[in-house]
Amino acid sequence: MQEITEIWRKAGLFGIGMWAFTEEKLQDIADELIENGEMKKEEGKKFIRDLMDEQKKQKEEVENKISARVQEAVDKADIARKNEISELKELMKALESKIDSMTTKEKDEKDL
Repeated sequence: MQEITEIWRKAGLFGIGMWAFTEEKLQDIADELIENGEMKKEEGKKFIRDLMDEQKKQKEEVENKISARVQEAVDKADIARKNEISELKELMKALESKIDSMTTKEKDEKDL
């Protein structure tokens, strides 16, 4: 009965911060379960594969949630995006060029 409790304890650790586990640590846990006769070798391989897939899924979900929250914060803060700044720079260059051509034209007309 104590072995089953230990399995549930370890399973709880996976739920709390599974994506922090490395494949090596997961393999160590599976090896221990196999060694104690609580799991067959093939089950251990599937166990690791399933946990790594779940880890990847959870990591992507967390990253997506963080990205969404950051985007919400940026939108609320009304911060200019990189492409918006680039557009403004291009507009400024065009305006500078237009002003330069206008002042050059005025200067040429005065010289006549």
